[in-house]
Amino acid sequence: MGWNSWDSYGTTVTEQEVLDNAQVMRDRLLPVGWDTVVIDIAWYDPTARAHGYNAKAPLVLDDYGRQLPDPVRFPSAADGQGFAPLASRIHDLGLRFGIHVMRGIPRLAVDRNLPVLGTSYTAAQVADTAHVCAWNPDNYGLDQSHPGAQAWYDTQVDQFARWGVDYLKVDDMQVPFMDREIDAYARAIRKAEQAHGHPMTLSLSPGTRVPTTHLGFLRNHAQLWRISDDLWDRWQDLYAQFARLARWAPLQSTGHWADADMLPLGHIGLRAERGGDRSSLLTADEQRTMLTLWAMGRSPLMVGGDLPSSDETTLSLLENPALEEVTAGSADNGEIIREPVEGGDDQGKEISGEEIVWRALASDWADGTPSAHAGGVYAAVFWTGNRPRQVRTALSSLVGLDRADEVWTPADLWRGRTSEPAQISLEGQGADRELVTLVPAHGVVWVALDPH
Repeated sequence: MGWNSWDSYGTTVTEQEVLDNAQVMRDRLLPVGWDTVVIDIAWYDPTARAHGYNAKAPLVLDDYGRQLPDPVRFPSAADGQGFAPLASRIHDLGLRFGIHVMRGIPRLAVDRNLPVLGTSYTAAQVADTAHVCAWNPDNYGLDQSHPGAQAWYDTQVDQFARWGVDYLKVDDMQVPFMDREIDAYARAIRKAEQAHGHPMTLSLSPGTRVPTTHLGFLRNHAQLWRISDDLWDRWQDLYAQFARLARWAPLQSTGHWADADMLPLGHIGLRAERGGDRSSLLTADEQRTMLTLWAMGRSPLMVGGDLPSSDETTLSLLENPALEEVTAGSADNGEIIREPVEGGDDQGKEISGEEIVWRALASDWADGTPSAHAGGVYAAVFWTGNRPRQVRTALSSLVGLDRADEVWTPADLWRGRTSEPAQISLEGQGADRELVTLVPAHGVVWVALDPH
């Protein structure tokens, strides 16, 4: 759970903007689990701009071709200090510090034929100039058949560890799926962890068409892996994640997470790669749908809005303790019902959409924190149509046939964070009872069912 600069600032975020967001996270969101601050792409490009990348950018590199923060945008990085001073300030706030990096070696390091630290090789010898990113011009690939390729990653990651980086988002790794590159980067992280006693989280991007057959490899090499391309504040982007999370949620395991991407909530697009300065274009109901789906699917939660300038409504949504509670304290998560609805309602109005129901068992957290709903069940009832709809869900499908005749009390997990509390009731007798919910357009009703 954390904040990433991409949705707000694209390639252009500054040190002060990072610190401002970290302060709000510490003051408002850390108590409910948000604890990681991530600087996204191009922190080493002094010519970075909104809406795109710069070919042949004059990247800031050290004598061994390793990226250094632009000292104009990140003044504390001056004199070769890198991100160490900024990481220290983030740590002093009780937060974790992360950065983005591209697969491969900077083209500028190859052009200059800089040495690979600790070896007799040069950047030109270890590079694979045909093995490049399709959408970003900063790097060449690495020739993994050359021993200097591993040495390059080793020395790059070692520097990150010396700076105090806790979280590495490594891009251009999964489309196409770069198994040798992923393996090399994971080995570099393990070496750095052993050398410095500093644990580092590896997050892989992007995620278009990543198959579940790669699960074993991904678990062995990374803590997070994206399962979609970049997600923006559009209903169609959010809707597409239902199917992806339904596929991956049963495969989630503590410490190894399929990642449904950043949450474009709050004030975004200030200097972003996509779109102009705006508040999230998702409706209030769509925003709750997004957060609920991510939590029920146990996806990492990384918000992209600029926290200091986001509205109070957005911060209130992010402060919902149920987000951490369900992400950390649930088991057997999954979609149990998905049914299309077409036709007319009682007034003859045409309706179409899908009733989608997720459930999960409340469980103690991996760190030993007791469940807030011991013995209970979490249920999320989604409706994808354009008008509100009453959805009836058999209680037995949520709690199980063997427990359907017990006494259950539903609790609204969004209560107090919406101007219109959800309409929730249990109707019927014994095992024939139904959870009856009035679900908004593109919305969700999220409940905890507590036994008595």
